[in-house]
Amino acid sequence: MLPDGALIGRDGENQIVMTAHQGGSPYNCAIALAKLGNATGFLCPISADAFGDYLLGPLEAAGVKTLLTERVKEYTTLAVVNFDANHNARYGFYRQADGAIEAKSAIAALPADLKLYQIGGFCPILPTEAAAWLEIVNAAIARGATISIDPNVRPSLVDDFDGYKQRLSTFLDLAHLVKVSEEDLEALDASKSIEQHAAELLSRPNCELVVVTLGDKGSRAFTAAGKATASIYAPPVFGDTVGAGDSLMAGILSWLDERGLLKPGKLNTLGDGALNDMLRFGAVVAGINCGRKGCKPPTRAEVDAVLTK
Repeated sequence: MLPDGALIGRDGENQIVMTAHQGGSPYNCAIALAKLGNATGFLCPISADAFGDYLLGPLEAAGVKTLLTERVKEYTTLAVVNFDANHNARYGFYRQADGAIEAKSAIAALPADLKLYQIGGFCPILPTEAAAWLEIVNAAIARGATISIDPNVRPSLVDDFDGYKQRLSTFLDLAHLVKVSEEDLEALDASKSIEQHAAELLSRPNCELVVVTLGDKGSRAFTAAGKATASIYAPPVFGDTVGAGDSLMAGILSWLDERGLLKPGKLNTLGDGALNDMLRFGAVVAGINCGRKGCKPPTRAEVDAVLTK
């Protein structure tokens, strides 16, 4: 669509022409983690349709292990992306394949040696799906996994927002690391400040680290031992913001793991200086991604090249 709102098309026809990019928050984060040098698996149903084939390519190229090898008949979930005046992505969703989850097969596909399990943002949307994913998360906990969550709150996808918040709360109670956007917090309760939200999250049974992304204003982090604020890393050439938060999350998880801090009892010891270094690393991962169209996270060598300048 052109800036004046006119539709574009081919052969003189008045059509909307779209470009397909592979993506989805857990998908993006898995690829980013792998490209940063982590052994990573992706636990989500993939459709047997052509879009499913398209999704598999970047996973394989990055070295992500597809844990659910049997493809599902449901069509690939699609997200239609538009951008606001600040170049922030706005999404509309057409869900199918991602909801075709079976707890028994997913639990059987979990690695026996599991360091981290990230809860996907769509898990709490529907009661039946939430119940299945809750079984899977508890199985991951039983294998000793640290639990992270990036809820990606999407009110437009939810018919019963109060019910959704109750289901999300159950998942938040299990998480050791919570990453949320400023928009997520506003959707959940606009009357509270970021500091109030962070304090409430840290008061949950297992949460030790809260990261809040602020779009082009950077990011913030909170633990019982400290807090920090970091600015964004602006790439030389701007592409778009798709997958920026997922890339930042992967950067944070990688930074923590490399220092032996990605475990309960360690996350809550992070003080101001460590949190600042962590956010800076995540910002560079996200910023390099923003220099490209669609979510195309950087390799570790690309990140190191920026950090060592």
